[in-house]
Amino acid sequence: MDIIVKIKRDAAALGAPLPEYATPDSAGMDLRSAERAEIAPGSYLSVGTGLHLEIPNGYEGQVRPRSGLALKHGVTLLNSPGTIDSDYRGEVRVILINHGDKNFMVEPGDRIAQIIFAPVIHALLSETDTLSDSVRATGGFGSTGVK
Repeated sequence: MDIIVKIKRDAAALGAPLPEYATPDSAGMDLRSAERAEIAPGSYLSVGTGLHLEIPNGYEGQVRPRSGLALKHGVTLLNSPGTIDSDYRGEVRVILINHGDKNFMVEPGDRIAQIIFAPVIHALLSETDTLSDSVRATGGFGSTGVK
């Protein structure tokens, strides 16, 4: 199923390629940096893409890490997936964190993340005094699979 997402570029992103799917079966489109940045080991930074989106109602944009950056440099996203709501019109920015042992340089045009568009389901909450029983019950934080 295809959706139409309107996209607007800031001056910093003019001339840069728009996000695109690398292969016909890719789930995400690569997001590129619109700015130069240096991220020290153990530090994080918000990096701009120069892009603004108009995502249709009922959908969100999920910003996710790129596996190559994580494997080769120890660089990933601090909050992942990051959510871009359909009513947000500000610049798409990516919070990168450097878990590596060397400074990481980001250059304009570098692929820094990927975005996946997904449907959103709104829940209707129903307050109650009791919940049904389950096998797991209140076990959490690594409790499954432990005997």
